[in-house]
Amino acid sequence: MVHEPPVVPEPRTVPRATLPPHTGLLVFQPLKRRHCAECRRGPLPLLVLEDGVPRCLDCADLGHLVFLPSGDTALTRRSREESALSAVVVRFNRRKSRYERQGLLVEEAALARAEQRCLADAEARRRRRVRDARRRAAQDALFAEAFAAEIRRLFPGCPADRARAIAAHASERGSGRVGRSAAGRALTEGAVTSAVVASVRHLDTSYDRLLMSGVPRHEARRRIAAAVETVLRGWTEAGLGSAG
Repeated sequence: MVHEPPVVPEPRTVPRATLPPHTGLLVFQPLKRRHCAECRRGPLPLLVLEDGVPRCLDCADLGHLVFLPSGDTALTRRSREESALSAVVVRFNRRKSRYERQGLLVEEAALARAEQRCLADAEARRRRRVRDARRRAAQDALFAEAFAAEIRRLFPGCPADRARAIAAHASERGSGRVGRSAAGRALTEGAVTSAVVASVRHLDTSYDRLLMSGVPRHEARRRIAAAVETVLRGWTEAGLGSAG
């Protein structure tokens, strides 16, 4: 004779203070092996307490629902909105001595409709990101042009291509360089000059080689200061000569 495993009743009452806020039905993920008091199937991954005894989802008329794990707030909210019948799934946390949400049981068709709504939102967000990126790129291009124009005004002898390269580098979004500072955005003379000096230091002097050879930064700057000044003076005086 085959003996069915004994049915161990769950507590007749669940401490309400330990349960998460909810509206509607509760389904439990048991910590111990439980069998349905009605059909004797088990062990049950999910159960419902009716009159203090466990029942499987089929016997509780919830077997047609599908499990949606916690994690996606929008999908959970919309699945509940779309589903005529739903249940909150909880599991007891022994360490914290409380029940915690694990997810939601909803109708399969409701979950599919909720997923479609979320996909539509995701596509709308994607299109908005594309529009925002294009708008920022246009703004950045206009600002780089204005920055380059200011470089050419302060240093008329600076080649146009070089001025555009300096402006693009200094004003790159997210770079933290001088062009993105408040002074840089205001096109102050100090900020524009700092960007030009940095470019000359790296491209027109031996500064980088000195750093690679182990010369301290401040000492390297001191050694190439005259070379930087010579380039800047040439770019400035070129404009004065043409004006004369």
